[in-house]
Amino acid sequence: MGFSLTGTHLIFFISAVIIAGIVSGIFIAVTMNVTTSLADRGDRVQEQLDTDFAIINDPVNIPKPGDYYIFYMKNIGGKKLSTTNETFQVFIDGDIIAIENYYFGNNTLSVSNVTELYINTILETGDHTLRVVGPLAVKNEFNFII
Repeated sequence: MGFSLTGTHLIFFISAVIIAGIVSGIFIAVTMNVTTSLADRGDRVQEQLDTDFAIINDPVNIPKPGDYYIFYMKNIGGKKLSTTNETFQVFIDGDIIAIENYYFGNNTLSVSNVTELYINTILETGDHTLRVVGPLAVKNEFNFII
């Protein structure tokens, strides 16, 4: 008689400990996943903040010696940028400029330095928008007048 009550309590206790262990294991796994995910996202945000640039021309006076318009691009991020046709895409008024129609003055752009972006295209007189998309999809738009 006494064994059945004690046995029942023992079975319930062991079951409760096993269930608590399983639940705590699941919570630990979920917590570790969330922590890892947040750390990865933080690293991506930091990398995007370190990859930033600005176009610093005078919007009403775009130099054009010869066939190329010249735009000045400054690295305002925290790391050196590779400025090649593979790492940057250029759009004017929403139209992509073919990679053979633009190039940069330098292949790399150190922090706080400026390089030239040479674009060979035909633009009509009026308002235009230049969009430069760089690594990690960081973009900068610049409105100018020809």
